[in-house]
Amino acid sequence: MRSATAGVRRRFPHLRQDFLASVVVFLVAVPLCVGVAVASGVPAELGLVTGIIGGLVTGFMAGSSLQVSGPAAGLTVLVFEAVSEFGVGTLGVIVLAAGLLQLAMGLLRIGRWFRAISVSVVEGMLCGIGLVIIAGQLYAAAGLKAPKTGIDKIVELPRAFADVLGSAEALTSLAIGAGTIAVIVLWKKLPRRVRSVPGALAAVVLATAASLGLGLPVATVEVEGLLGVVQPPGSQAFAQLADAAVWGTIIAFALIASAESLFSAAAVDRLHDGPRTEYDKELIAQGTGNTVCGLLGALPMTAVIVRSSANVEAGARTKASRVLHGVWLLLFAAVLPFALALIPLPALAGILVHAGWKLIPFRRLAGLWRDHKGEAVVLVVTAVAIVVVNMFEGVLIGLALAVAKTAWEASHVKLEVMDEGTGPVQAHLAGNATFLRLPKILDSLESLPQDRPVELDLSGLHHLDHACRTALEGWAERHSATGTEPVKLTIAA
Repeated sequence: MRSATAGVRRRFPHLRQDFLASVVVFLVAVPLCVGVAVASGVPAELGLVTGIIGGLVTGFMAGSSLQVSGPAAGLTVLVFEAVSEFGVGTLGVIVLAAGLLQLAMGLLRIGRWFRAISVSVVEGMLCGIGLVIIAGQLYAAAGLKAPKTGIDKIVELPRAFADVLGSAEALTSLAIGAGTIAVIVLWKKLPRRVRSVPGALAAVVLATAASLGLGLPVATVEVEGLLGVVQPPGSQAFAQLADAAVWGTIIAFALIASAESLFSAAAVDRLHDGPRTEYDKELIAQGTGNTVCGLLGALPMTAVIVRSSANVEAGARTKASRVLHGVWLLLFAAVLPFALALIPLPALAGILVHAGWKLIPFRRLAGLWRDHKGEAVVLVVTAVAIVVVNMFEGVLIGLALAVAKTAWEASHVKLEVMDEGTGPVQAHLAGNATFLRLPKILDSLESLPQDRPVELDLSGLHHLDHACRTALEGWAERHSATGTEPVKLTIAA
């Protein structure tokens, strides 16, 4: 017996740490899986299915050893829009195609290139998502139906608040949601031994106990059973692939889920001293997980920083912790599904309001505005675009603005003019001459004396694009046409 135990310890030297960490991650994951599913407009069990796949499938694969995957609050808005527009049946096809696209990107070694995406765009995306989640879940916390668009959710909040004041049931429901948020926030100030229980789980348990004990008239989670919600997409759902709008959603799922997962991996790497993330392999792992999720008609998955950081802080050493957390989720979904029906919906809304608040980078934005105002503008514009338009187009607007900002900053050019009063006027251009700076360059050159010869030295330019070269040659011809000596152009070899 001792030799068998010793053999297990030699083969799995960190089993105890990983086992304890898996329990902590499981306790963190349960309320988040259920809350994200309900907020996405799908049965609560589908959130657990995605969490199970994140542990038992993605958890086994190479990539980031301590990162934990599952349904993410960051995709809630996009999933809700997809379900509203195409239906739950088509969701599986969308997730399946997005997973296959992630697999292709990983196999083509595109994963590492996601690190080149502007951090401000990603943070702006998360900020916009957070704002929409908060606004939408405030309605859910009060038991009200939220408007469809992000901007309407925010604009209609005053009217919704007035409606809540006139309804005892809505006030009761909102009180449960507010109490849930208060427990999560205050839980961190309790003794360390108490905090071994995750705040979100404690908040849900307390809210459930209060609603049952006091007989409060609040809505609870609807339960269909694990086997009842797992429905592989049928031929009618696959026929939706002929719709261009579906492909837009697929691309949005793949790109946003990949970016969130790989940025999460970079953050998790900073929390531990173990093996670093292999980005292409992590993208393949995420793609495999989403492919399986799609085949089962479940929610899309990403790596989730909340669960991943809890995993590291709980002392996890290997991928065994995230695999075991998937086992515990499976056992919970199979053995205790009735427990879901006791959870008040406003409690789940409170969890997501808190999760949405944490997505808004208040401190980061203040630092960016102080040191890099351009990056702060990109962040804010991306967030506002997501709220006003939608997720996919908002991210595209943010990426376009980031590219334009980078191009503008990279096109610094300096024009130095030396005029001694006699002889030719000497002008030196240095830096990067692109079409973005062309108006300023031409204005300066056209202000030079028309009756004096000019020597224009371009040898200090690191880059001279075609538009600038053509414009400068045209200016030289016009200046020479006034009867002065031809402009002398010096261009680096």
